[in-house]
Amino acid sequence: MNTRTRTIRAVGVTAAAACFAIGMSNGMARAATPTIDMARVLVAAQIEPDCGQTAALSDNASTIPVQQALAAKGIATTADGWYGNGTTSSYAAWQRRLGYSGIDANGLPGLSSLTSLGSGRFTLAHKVNIGSRTDSYGGKRVNTRTRLMLQAADNLLPRWNFSLVQGSYNPGGVGASAGTHDGGGVVDVSVAGLSSTQMWEEVRALRTVGFAAWLRTPAQNFDYHIHAVAIADPDIWQQDGGHVARDQVCSFWRGHNGLAGDGLDNTPSAYRVSFTWWEKYKGI
Repeated sequence: MNTRTRTIRAVGVTAAAACFAIGMSNGMARAATPTIDMARVLVAAQIEPDCGQTAALSDNASTIPVQQALAAKGIATTADGWYGNGTTSSYAAWQRRLGYSGIDANGLPGLSSLTSLGSGRFTLAHKVNIGSRTDSYGGKRVNTRTRLMLQAADNLLPRWNFSLVQGSYNPGGVGASAGTHDGGGVVDVSVAGLSSTQMWEEVRALRTVGFAAWLRTPAQNFDYHIHAVAIADPDIWQQDGGHVARDQVCSFWRGHNGLAGDGLDNTPSAYRVSFTWWEKYKGI
């Protein structure tokens, strides 16, 4: 075999190897699983059932793979990026299939059920982990995520300490709460002894770290306190099957007060902040 023949064959082998490598690379790219933003999906799951599909949430790239995975499991779901009541029902069906019930089958993606759903289909970023459900803040029961959020808000106002008049996981505890405290992520903050300015400063601090928070007043038929809902908490739930606390997040998003009449938010503009949630605030 002469040198020219050997050279031609070597070039041919090299080209074939390169084509194979390119083909493998393309195949791997096609097979790559998407990464979804878990926190953003949960935000959509709390806003879109009552507010409708909301493009400003930028959740479609994360919500659609979840919907596609539900459909692939044989659970009828439209993969349109709208985490409305239909997707909520479909996700609750998936949770029940996994053996969950009650608070664990509320249609909001929890870390365990979403990880299971995504196996081989997608991976998770910005994971929402509530930690322990039996944590506490100032002697009131909350989950760990809520405790960390409250502590972060408290740290923004070092001149005094936050205290709670009602924690979470308190089904039927206070009738006026309309079931909002049955699950996790919802607290009532005391404002006893605070000036009007200090009350609003607490509202702003809570909103800064990711709570939907409002000052409740006698004009609304409440004693003064702050009602706060931890946005994107997957444990928001009512034992009667209602969705008052979940839909309060939608009301907050729209600039309303989270009450039955859904009036405008009474918070002065100086104490309002941009909509956010804990994982976004912390960059996790």
